[in-house]
Amino acid sequence: MQRRPLVIAVCCWIAGSSMSHLCDGSPFWLLWIGVSLFIPLLGWISRFPWRMLLMLWLMFTLGAAYWSYHDGRNESALSDLILENSFDSAATLNTSSGSKELLVHVEGMIMSAVEVDGDRADFTFRLKAVSFPGQASDYHTADVSGELLRVQVRLASIEEIEVAEKWQRGQQLEMAGSLEKPNVARNFGGFDYRDYLRNQRIHWILKVTGATSIEVAADSQISPALLFGKVDTARRLLGDRIERLFPDWQAGYMKGLLIGLASELEPDKYVQFSQLGLTHILAISGSHVAINVSLIFGLLRLFRVTRENSYRVVFGFIPIYVLITGFSPSVIRSGLMTMIGIYLLRRGLLKDGLNILSAAALIMLLWEPYLMLNVSFQLSFIVTAGLILFVPLLLPYLRWLPTKMAGAAAITIAAQMVSFPLTIYYFNQFSLLSLGANMLLVPLIGMIALPGGTAALLLSAMSFSLGKWLAYPVRLLNTATFIVTEWLNARSGFMTYWKSPSLLWIAVYYMALYLLLYWRHRSRIVRQADLAGIDDTQPLGPLLQSGGWQERRRKRRWELDKLFSLRPQQLLQAGLVCLLLIQLYLGYLPLNTKGRGHVQFIDVGQGDCALITTPEGRNILVDGGGTVSFRKPEEAWRNRRDPFEVGAKTVVPLLKKRGINRLDAIILTHADQDHAGGLLAVLEHFPVDALLINGTLSDSATMDKLMSKALRKKIPIYEARQGMSLKIDALTSIQVLSPEADDTSDGHIAYSREQNHESIVFTLQMAGATFLFTGDMDEAAEHRVLEEIDRQNRLRLDVMKIAHHGSKTSTSLEWLEYWQPASVVISAGASNSYGHPHPTVVERLNALGSSIYRTDEQGEVQMEVNNSRIRVRFKLSSSDDGLLFFWYS
Repeated sequence: MQRRPLVIAVCCWIAGSSMSHLCDGSPFWLLWIGVSLFIPLLGWISRFPWRMLLMLWLMFTLGAAYWSYHDGRNESALSDLILENSFDSAATLNTSSGSKELLVHVEGMIMSAVEVDGDRADFTFRLKAVSFPGQASDYHTADVSGELLRVQVRLASIEEIEVAEKWQRGQQLEMAGSLEKPNVARNFGGFDYRDYLRNQRIHWILKVTGATSIEVAADSQISPALLFGKVDTARRLLGDRIERLFPDWQAGYMKGLLIGLASELEPDKYVQFSQLGLTHILAISGSHVAINVSLIFGLLRLFRVTRENSYRVVFGFIPIYVLITGFSPSVIRSGLMTMIGIYLLRRGLLKDGLNILSAAALIMLLWEPYLMLNVSFQLSFIVTAGLILFVPLLLPYLRWLPTKMAGAAAITIAAQMVSFPLTIYYFNQFSLLSLGANMLLVPLIGMIALPGGTAALLLSAMSFSLGKWLAYPVRLLNTATFIVTEWLNARSGFMTYWKSPSLLWIAVYYMALYLLLYWRHRSRIVRQADLAGIDDTQPLGPLLQSGGWQERRRKRRWELDKLFSLRPQQLLQAGLVCLLLIQLYLGYLPLNTKGRGHVQFIDVGQGDCALITTPEGRNILVDGGGTVSFRKPEEAWRNRRDPFEVGAKTVVPLLKKRGINRLDAIILTHADQDHAGGLLAVLEHFPVDALLINGTLSDSATMDKLMSKALRKKIPIYEARQGMSLKIDALTSIQVLSPEADDTSDGHIAYSREQNHESIVFTLQMAGATFLFTGDMDEAAEHRVLEEIDRQNRLRLDVMKIAHHGSKTSTSLEWLEYWQPASVVISAGASNSYGHPHPTVVERLNALGSSIYRTDEQGEVQMEVNNSRIRVRFKLSSSDDGLLFFWYS
């Protein structure tokens, strides 16, 4: 603390900001009082100087106050304006989902680079004025200068793409569109777009139809945004040159590597990097800055430029490089640290890496407090701090390697150990091949691809043919890089999935890891000092002589003293190793604890998906949702580079976040896209022990791909038929009620267009509760099941999943009167175009007295079963973010 007061002070600032973020109201003040009372106790126990403790308390308090001040001001003036005025229903386009869409006309300025992808253009927009229809059908105009909006422009034709690509930061626009609130997370642990935008001080989305709805001002005012617009143009020109130097997919990869445009890398290539923990290569960071600064220093030394002038050149180069590479938190951090380091070198002041890092963090958090919640900011600073602290502690273990290789290995190992908690917290996956992939590929990319690509780009400005010639070996290396990543990703069994750990788990992990390495390092120093002391004061020769009992006694006593002096440290180190192992074990356990059953109806929009976890930890996925597209082939230009697919974007991330590492079975009730489409991504990411289908196939590309993938992965495929009984574990069993067995089958799987009628219908009995899953069965299938079922032994039904999203073609009155479900779940998309659930079905359920849970209104519905009692919670309440809990027998 005495040597690094700035480090401790910044840590206290971040702790205060974090407490203010995590707690609000009374809990915040109680914690603040507790910390304030703990400070004198800490001073009495540790005997630290009171001035130091007072300074730390002050930094903690200022950090909390600074966050509270900015967070309290992060409100929408537009929201207040809408609440203060009353508007007629003509202004409101849609209020069924609880979010208002209002017709508005806005004026303002583009504040971000315009992202054109498929038929959509996105950018951030700063309002100057807004007007909207009022009760008297005229326009109310209001000054909301400074408010930020996220604008989404739906392009009407392929020609409008060129128009949108000409928009740039700093331009003044006028446009009309519909205003709506961003979506909240609809599943537990899901991505919250509203919270994500709020951290960028954005509270509303403006949806505009067609580029013709936007009018660009002839002259733009001089502003910082206009300067950034010129930088965007320069980046775009550099990107075009990179495309000429590196063809096909390599262009997107090199754009990310050289100028930070990682979004243009092909999605499948990005997934390969992501699964091996290599995406940091595409994020411009300290290594990129260090390599480019080293190149500049080398060139300046070659031309015999003085050291002082070299410092000036590099000091001026850093801000330009930060701007050109996208102004991301990681490159800002590395740029600030480099500039502070150069300044300290010029002044001849004592420099310390952690103090420089802390100064950079404080500057950035004073500039924008919400950076504390940014994943790139967190990873950049924590990994950098980890390298400073851990690399010296790891180097003694790597002395058997050559010096440079040992240094590179220590950096890679330290980065992996330090980034591990945040990696599993945010991305919920970790490949056991990640360390090897980083040690193999990062040096090659950093030493050859990055400087070679930079040199080729710069040389091409003077002679494009020379630049292309220099780019050729880099292209070969890029091809080899992705051959290696593809081969590594093809190795099965090395990917692990982790639930998001708690903040306490992360804190204990870092503390135990550092103390273990630090104490081992101290023990090594003490042991070396002891040996050195013996060599200087007591020659070993007399001790080794056979004669002289005094010498032998002295040697034995020294060995016993050494043993007992080391034992406490060894015990502590062993305890820390055990603690780390226990931490990893607890972190790897799935989110749902054993001993209780869980049925989770995941909100996948207009589709079905349910995860069943039995009391003994077996996982069964029923359907996987799917994105339905009615786009014609001639509209392929509308497709995005990485289109939204519910399996890859919703189901797979949620399974990872809940610590699911394998699925014991997947039950595909039928082959419709909204049930089967999402399973393609599930089979790609998770080992699956069995796939149950209804015994028929549909003539669809999705089903063909699904069956091909299952066969390629050697997943056993079973046909579910009426009368089939499955014993999952001691407390869980499944009874199939439909479809009926086909005695005429000749061993081939038949094709059926009536997939709804052929849906798998089954009862799940788990821990004393009974669930009925119905797929999309129609009324004809319901009547057939009722005719063949044993009415004398009717099960008491606790929960029924309503068929076909509440369509009027199923859930007949006879069906409901037979089962008499205590509760029902309707899986339907919010504001879906089909009108699901149908009012008639809802009326029948209300008349029956069943409790109704709907994913379109309540988001994900989770049920926990224990001793015949069911605990229910759902993600959304009327306030969009509430949780309600119920118990019933």
